[in-house]
Amino acid sequence: MTDAFAERLLAWYDVSGRKDLPWHRERTPYRIWLSEVMLQQTQVTTVIPYFERFVARFPNVSALARAELDHVLALWTGLGYYARARNLHAAAQVIEREHRGDLPRDLDALLRLPGIGRSTAGAILAAAFDVRAPILDGNVKRVLARYHAVSGYPGSKPTADALWRHADAHTPIERVAAYTQAVMDLGALVCRRRAPDCAGCPVHDGCAAFAQGAVDRYPEPRPKRALPVRATRMFVLQDASGRCLLERRPLNGLWGGLWTLPQRDANAELATLLDELGLDSRTASATSTLPSFRHTFTHFHLDIEPVRAALAAPAPTIADVDRYRWWSSRDNEPIGLTAPAVRLLAAVGASPVAASLLAEVVGASLLAIAPEPAQ
Repeated sequence: MTDAFAERLLAWYDVSGRKDLPWHRERTPYRIWLSEVMLQQTQVTTVIPYFERFVARFPNVSALARAELDHVLALWTGLGYYARARNLHAAAQVIEREHRGDLPRDLDALLRLPGIGRSTAGAILAAAFDVRAPILDGNVKRVLARYHAVSGYPGSKPTADALWRHADAHTPIERVAAYTQAVMDLGALVCRRRAPDCAGCPVHDGCAAFAQGAVDRYPEPRPKRALPVRATRMFVLQDASGRCLLERRPLNGLWGGLWTLPQRDANAELATLLDELGLDSRTASATSTLPSFRHTFTHFHLDIEPVRAALAAPAPTIADVDRYRWWSSRDNEPIGLTAPAVRLLAAVGASPVAASLLAEVVGASLLAIAPEPAQ
C-alpha cells in the first residue's frame, strides 16, 4: 500500500522529476553506486562532469579495482571529500575479490563495504535493484524535517532516528526506484534550502512546517561554533627545468593519499626541509614571494604561507620515491592533487592543466577555493 505522501510525490515525479541524468541513461548497479557516492554532500551540477570522466576511464567495477589509486584520485581532484575516492577504490577491490565484480543486493553486505553507509546502501538497493529500502540524504532530511516539523539538528542522533522512522514509513513497496529519485528531486528542485517553492510542492497541504508558516525553521542548523585556526608553510621548490617537488600525504588523515607541496610547521625554514631531503641548501635560492591564503575545512581554517625557492640545477633524485616526486604539467601520469597544491602550482606556471580543470569543473576561482571536510 502506498501512503498519500508517496502517492502524490510519484504523480509529481512522473511529470516533473529528473529522468535523464547520466546515471539514469544506463542504469547499472556500478553507475548508481558511483553517482550516489559522488552526490554525497555535492550538487548534481558539480557531479555530472566528474561522473562522465570517471566512467569513461573506469567503466565498471573491475576497471576501478585494477586502477592505481593515484589515477582514481586524479579524476577526483577538485571534487573534495577525498575519503570517498579512497573508499570507492577499496570497495571495488572487495567487490571484485569477494562478489565476483557484482555489487551485492543485500543491505548488510553493502554496509560492510568501505564508504557505504545506510542511506547510500538504501539508494543503491532502491535505484539499482528496485528493492524497498529507505534513504536519508541531505535533500530527504530537509523534506521530511519540514513535512513532519521534526525539531533538532539532523546530525544529532535523536533527530536522525526520527527522520529515519519517517523515511521508512513513506517508502512504498512498489516503484521504489522512482520514489527514491522523486523524494531527492523534491528536495533539490522544490523544497530547497533557500526560497522553497511551497506553492509548487505536491505535498504542501500535508506539510506541518508550511501549516505553521515556519518552513525556514526546518531543518534546524548545526549549532554554531567558532572554527579554530591553524597555520602552516608550504614549500614551492622548483628545479632548473621548472618541475616542482611534491609530497604524498599519508593515506589516513588530512588529504589522505593526495600529492601536495611539502607542508611543515608555520615556523619551518627552507634550509631545514632541504637538509631533511638530503639536498645542499647552498644550491637553492629564494625567489619571488607568493601571497598567503586561507583554506577552510569543515572543522578548522588552515592559513597557508607559501615559501618559494629555486634550485640552480636539475632536480636530484630523492631516495624516498614513494613519498616524494618532482612533477610538472608536462608529465603524462595523472595524479591526485590537493586544492592548495593546484592553486600554487598554477601560480608558478607549473600546472596550467590542473588550474583549468579546477576552474572548469568546480567553477571556483583559484583565489577562492571552496571549503572541504577535514578527513
